[in-house]
Parts: sequence; structure tokens; C-alpha cells
Amino acid sequence: MTSNWDKFDHLFKRQEVPAKTILLQEGEISRTMFFIEKGCLRTWVNNDGREITTQFFFEGDKVSSIESFRTNQLSLYSIESLEPCILQTISQQDFQNALENLPEIKEEMQEHLFRRLLQSQKIFYSYLKNTPQQRYQELIEEYPHIIQRIPQHYIASYLGITSVSLSRIRNRR
Repeated sequence: MTSNWDKFDHLFKRQEVPAKTILLQEGEISRTMFFIEKGCLRTWVNNDGREITTQFFFEGDKVSSIESFRTNQLSLYSIESLEPCILQTISQQDFQNALENLPEIKEEMQEHLFRRLLQSQKIFYSYLKNTPQQRYQELIEEYPHIIQRIPQHYIASYLGITSVSLSRIRNRR
């Protein structure tokens, strides 16, 4: 956590979770924000029983279904741990109090949301314009740690292809 959050250390609860733990189920209201101290989380949606990975998050990242967290609407996706994780969590109410009492926190969150928006747009336009091979190449170049830490079937899901197709792409390189 950044120094701006130090004043609110007492509001955070440390949580250790094993791999494959669902922290938020699609269709529930998000009441917690997670700060990843150690480990990896993913967000995913259910499409007729098939899980489609939408994003990966690592040490230093903040994760919640921010739309749900801020509006009390149902989450559009699930959040799950892919590795054993150490998380710092903060409740909706405590987070709201932090936003109201410290302008630096509000600015930091606005910047965080802006970065997430840009990342989401980049992914969206990549799906429209690029082939799966091009998307995989972008992933290797921009996020090599994903290739190193994430199981292949989640990477394939994230790229919008099957594991078999991903194997073919990898073998062509």
C-alpha cells in the first residue's frame, strides 16, 4: 500500500487465502476491496458454463468489482485467487470514509481507475483488430510475468482462444 493509505492501516484486515478461492462471485454485490500483498488474482465471467478470464492482478494491485463496490449493483464478474495469496482488505464503508477524509486517496483512486480504463480499452480494441497470435505476442512483450506465472488454460481464455490453439501459436514461435 502507498503511504497515503498508512493513516488507514487500522482499517485493513490481513487475509490469507489458498489458490482457487472465489473472493467475489459474479452476481453478488462487492463489499470488499483487495490489495494484493502476495499472489495473483483473476477476474472472469461465466458464459454458458465456460469461464472467460478478463484480467490478471499481481502484487501491488488493488482489485474489486469497482462498479459494484461503488454503486451496490451486482458484480458483472467473479474474482478468484490463482495462487496462495496474502491480501489486505478494506470494507466499502471504511473505503468511503478514507475517500472523504483524504483528498490524496481520492486522487490516487481516480488515477487507478483511469489506468484500468485505459487497459480495458486496449484489450477491447486488441480483440477487435488483432489475431490471437498478435494478442499473444502483445502479452509476451507487455506482460511477460503473466506467461511465467499463469497456467496456459487461463491465458488461452484471456486471449479468447482454446488451449489447443494457444499451443499451436506457441509452437509456431
